This record gives sequence, structure tokens and C-alpha cells, in this order.
Amino acid sequence: MSTDTASLGEATGHETSHDENYLTVKKTWLWTIDHKRIGLMYLGVILGYFLIGGLFAMVVRWELLTPEPTLSAENYNKVFTLHGAIMVFLVLVPAIPASIGNFILPLMLGTKDVAFPKLNLLSFWVYILGSFFLVYTILAGGVDTGWTFYTPYSAQTSTSVVSALTGAFILGFSSILTGMNFLVTIHKMRAPGLSWGKLPLFLWAMYATSLIQVLATPVIAITLFLLMFEKTVGIGIFDPALGGDPVLFQHFFWFYSHPVVYVMVLPAFGVISETVTIHSKKHIFGYTAIAASSVAIAAVGFLVWGHHLFLSGQSELAGAIFSFITFGVAVPTAIKTCSWIATLYKGSIEWNTVMLYTLGFLWIFTIGGLTGLPLATLATDVHLHDTYFVVAHFHYVMMGGVLFALICAIHHWWPKMTGKMFNETVAKSVFWLAFISYNCTFIPQFVMGSRGMPRRYHEYLPQFEVWHKASSYGSFVFGISLFLILLYLIKSWVSGEKAPHNPWGGKSMEWLTATPPIEHNFEGVVKCECGPYDFPQIEKNPNASH
Repeated sequence: MSTDTASLGEATGHETSHDENYLTVKKTWLWTIDHKRIGLMYLGVILGYFLIGGLFAMVVRWELLTPEPTLSAENYNKVFTLHGAIMVFLVLVPAIPASIGNFILPLMLGTKDVAFPKLNLLSFWVYILGSFFLVYTILAGGVDTGWTFYTPYSAQTSTSVVSALTGAFILGFSSILTGMNFLVTIHKMRAPGLSWGKLPLFLWAMYATSLIQVLATPVIAITLFLLMFEKTVGIGIFDPALGGDPVLFQHFFWFYSHPVVYVMVLPAFGVISETVTIHSKKHIFGYTAIAASSVAIAAVGFLVWGHHLFLSGQSELAGAIFSFITFGVAVPTAIKTCSWIATLYKGSIEWNTVMLYTLGFLWIFTIGGLTGLPLATLATDVHLHDTYFVVAHFHYVMMGGVLFALICAIHHWWPKMTGKMFNETVAKSVFWLAFISYNCTFIPQFVMGSRGMPRRYHEYLPQFEVWHKASSYGSFVFGISLFLILLYLIKSWVSGEKAPHNPWGGKSMEWLTATPPIEHNFEGVVKCECGPYDFPQIEKNPNASH
């Protein structure tokens, strides 16, 4: 086998021409074991379900334009339940790990594929199977429990709870398989010379994410299975009418569901760690601290589930402990944020689309993080619990943080994935439309929540109408901006300018490959000789003011 010895710090110097790449190889897509094709298939399906979940969101916002109800209470419950279930289980959880992670992780490691290519394909089809059960739930009349499936109502309602639970149960196996595959790949398939201290921070984030997927997902799988068993057989587990304990379900559910927040967010952190340094042409500030904070978040994330149960009757001591730990988990997140800002300081910043989405993420996620502090405080959570303040906080962290990072990642690696460049002028304009409309959608919800507007209500007092209108109109514009992003990316793929080999001047392994990559990524073996962020030191003018 030939050996291609290349320094990560000199990735821009290798221009290789290939007539055939992973997109043009004449092999079936449906049964492919090429991680790049599987990543693109994940991305396409996830975006399809994002469209469905987004349409349900538009129905919710249309209903809330006026205080008087248009939908019945039952139908409104079904709409927001399906919106939440689709967005969480089919979009946000697999959004970055399954799509961007599948495509980029082996390339960053300098290897030809993941450790278990067939298992990777299996995880995709398991995801498809689980998603079909949720689609069947829509066709069978929907489910009205909320995406959390809280008992005892979920054990008693006549809607299609069992099919929805079955879908979520199956989707968990896809998540576990992906996590196992990534863990083994990172441990065993790094390129020669690529030590743990040279791993790109995106890989550290994916490593921490995979740990959570493998350790936490079995808990929710067992919990959902127990609820299905109770509902079909009639044995009391969570239903108090049968001798069960509904609060036990909440403990089980949130023991998984708070760590899974970091399954969604940690990959987003990894994306930002890559884009903030590459597009400021400066070595990442605090590499070791950022890498360690990813693992710390994964560990501490298992210890904070009780802050979702402050009003469930748990003891004051338990509430105080969970509150304290919740404040503690903010520390590693703050380490990342401060490190990113320090990286930008005196960097050679390129004000392109990727950098705009990077800064947009910093703004949105910072708001999401800071508004979590009142919810982690026992005294204020009593007043804000189950209000629109929680809805806005959740969307700033989950929807805004993950979605803006996903869009950022797509733009950053779009030239590598497709071999084409997008229109920067159009992309920048659409960013501002998306960023402004997103904030117009959810900032009014903070105001409503702080004034006592409950969530999940389909009719409300007239005093909240102006805020609901602002939120609804903002959401409609945001939806339009997402369609515009899709349109100009499709146009660029079809007729865009050919991308250079390394358009951003990146130093990590994926920029050593052809653009688009060949089927097996690299010709021979790539050897790593330096770090992924070893940019030349920026020359400083000694006469410049500081």
C-alpha cells in the first residue's frame, strides 16, 4: 500500500484531481456502506422530517394569532405533540451526529470509513423504520400527550400512544448503534500520528456525544417499553389507578432526556469549535479546556435531571442539590464560550456566511444558557415552570442552538460534500433574515412567560395577543428564510461554481482529500505530523493601538 505522508499544517498545498468521486461512483445508494453517502441520506431524510415538524409549528403559531380558538383543544394538543415528537426524536437528536458526523468523522481521522460500515447502514435503516411508526401515528389520528408522554394521561388516553412509543423505542437503537460505531472508530482508526492531543475538537464533541448515546439511551428505551407494556397489558407501573407511580416515569424519562440535550448540543459545540478557529485563522484558545469540558458536560449531564421535577413533590434537599449541580454544569459550557471569544480576539476574521452563523450561534445559545439560570433557581422556577418562558428557553438552546450550528456546518463543509460553492452574497442576506426573524419569534415568548402565559394553551387572555402576533409573524418569516437557504444550496449544487480544494484554508484531515472525496477518502495512508489548528502566527503591528 502506498503511503501519503502529509502534514495537517500543509493541507492547502495538495491539489488532487479525480474524475470519479463518492457522488459519481455507480453503486446503489440505498445499500451503500460508504459513510459519506450514508451521511447525506441521513441529512436528506432529517431535512424532510424537519419540514413536516416545521409545518406543525406553523399550524401552532397560526392558531395562536388570536385569543379565540380555531382548532379544538384535542386537535391543538395533537398538533403540538407531533411537532415536538418529530423535532426531538427525528430531527434534533440525529441532526448533526448522524449527518455531519457520519460524513466528516472518518475524514477527520484520516481513515477510509467508520469501524463497522454495515452497522452504520443498519443504524440508518433502523432510523427509517422508527420514523415510519411516527408517520403512522400521524395517519392514525395523532397523539395528544405532549412529546414527553407524561403519565398517567399517556397510559389512559385513547390516541395512538403505542405506535408513537414504538417509533421512539426503535429510534433509540439507531442512536446506540451510531454511538458505538463512533466510539470504536475514534479509539481504533486514527491516522498514524493523530494522538488524542491532536484530535479536532469536533471529534472530542462527537466522542462525548457517543458516550451519552450508549449509556443513556437504554434507559429511555426501557422506560418507553414499560409504558407500552402497562398500556397494552394493564399492569400498574406508572398509572396510579393501577397502583403505579407517575413521578417514577418522570425520573426515568428525564434521566435520559436531560443528557440527550447534550446529544443535540455537544455536536453543535464541536462545529463551532471548528468554524471559529478556521474562519479567524487563529489557533483555538484553550484546546485542552474545550476538549475536557466536552467530556465534563457528558458526565455532569447525568446528574441534573431533577431540575425538571422541582414542582413534582421531591424533597427540598433534593431540589437544592439538583439546583446546585445545574449551576455547575454551566461552568464547562462557559469555558467553551469564553474560549471561542478569546479565539476571535485579534484573529484574522473572515466575515463570510460561516462566520455569521458562528456568531449567530454564540448569541442565540448564550441567551438560551442565561435564561436557564432562573429555571435552575428554585424560587423563580416556581413562577416560570410550565410557562412560555420555558418554551422560549428550550427553543433558544435546542432549536436555535442546534439548527444554527447545523446550518453553519452545512455551509462550512458544503464545498467538501458537493464540490460546489454557494453564493456568498445571497447566503449572507438570508442569514440576517433568519437571525432577526428567529429572535422576533422567541423573545416575545420570554415576555409572555414572565407575565404568566401558560404553555400548551390554545386560547389565552387578550393581554397576550400582541406578543403572540409578534411571535407568529416572526415564525412565518423564519420559515421562509429556511426555504431560501434550501433553494440557494440546491442551486449551487446544480449550477454553482466549482469549489477549490480547500476553500477555507483548513488544517484538519478532511481538507487533505479530493473535493468531493473519492470513494475511499484517501489514496493510501495519511500520516499526521501536526495539530489541526496550527495556523501561522498572525503578525501584529507594533505601532498599532491595543
